[in-house]
Amino acid sequence: MGHRPAVLASLAAVSALILGGCASGTGPDAEPTPIPEAYTKLPTTAAVGNCGPDSGATVTDGVLTIATDSPAYEPWIVGDDPSNGKGFEGSVARAVSEKLGYRADQVEFIRVPWGDAIKPGEKNFDFDINQVTIVGDRREAVDFSSPYYAVAQSIVAMEGTPVAAVDSLDGLAPFRLGAQRGSTSLASITGTIRPSQAPVEFATNDEAKAALAAGTIDALVVDIPTGFQITATDLPNSTLIGQFPRPNTVTEFFGLVLEKNSPMTACASAAVDALYADGTLDQLAQTWLADTAGVPILN
Repeated sequence: MGHRPAVLASLAAVSALILGGCASGTGPDAEPTPIPEAYTKLPTTAAVGNCGPDSGATVTDGVLTIATDSPAYEPWIVGDDPSNGKGFEGSVARAVSEKLGYRADQVEFIRVPWGDAIKPGEKNFDFDINQVTIVGDRREAVDFSSPYYAVAQSIVAMEGTPVAAVDSLDGLAPFRLGAQRGSTSLASITGTIRPSQAPVEFATNDEAKAALAAGTIDALVVDIPTGFQITATDLPNSTLIGQFPRPNTVTEFFGLVLEKNSPMTACASAAVDALYADGTLDQLAQTWLADTAGVPILN
C-alpha cells in the first residue's frame, strides 16, 4: 500500500486519559478501572538497557522474538510480512527493537493467533503487536506496554444499503452487525450500540468482509484505520458511515502484549515512551494510517 497522509490521535491527550483510567466495562454506566501504578509511573528510558541482546531477558538468548497474527492486515503490516518494517505496526515493531538495541538479524517474527496472544500462561514471544486494546480484564492475564496508538472504532457498510444512511449509534440498533470474535470492535457493538439482535462473530476480518459483501450482515465494526483500508481497497463498493466518539464506553489504546510479569515489560514501555517523546510514533502514524478527519462521528 502507498504512504497516505494521516493524523495520530494526540498521545498527549491519550496520556491524560490513561492517567484518569480506562473503561473496563462495556455498558454506558461502566465505571472506569484505575490504571495500575506501572501505567502512571512509567519507567525511564534507562530501563531499555536492561533488555538488550546480552541481558538474558528474552525467551531466546540474544534474540528478540516478536509475534503477530496470520494473516497480518494492512495498514498495520504490509504484504503480510512483519519483518519488512512496513505498515504502522511493522514499523513500530522495528523501532521498538532498535530502541532495545537489537539489529535486524537479532529479531525473529513468529505467528500467534490473536486470541492465543492474550490468554494467560507462558509465551513463546517477547512481545506481540496486533492491535490489542489495553482493557482491564486482559491485564489479569498478560502485561501491556505503554500505549502506542489511540484508536476509534468505525462502521463499514455497503453503499446504497439502508444502514449506509444511518447518522447515529442508536440508528444502528435494528441492523445485523458483525465484528471479529474477542475484539474491542465486538465489545463496542454489545456495550455501546446494544443492537436488537445479537452481533455475528467472525474468526477473522476476512470472513467478516465476505459476510458484509454477501449481505449476511448489514454492517461491520472495525477500528478506523482498518475501515479505511476496507473501503479503499478490499471492498470498493463499501463506505465508512461513521466513527464512534472518542473517548467512548470502550476506551481504546493499543499496547504491546507480554507474558504476565515479564522482565521485558518495563523495557517495552520505556521504548514506546521514547518513541513518543522523539516524535517517531507521530511520524509513523502520518506515514501509514489514514486521517480520520471527515468521517462523521456517530453520537
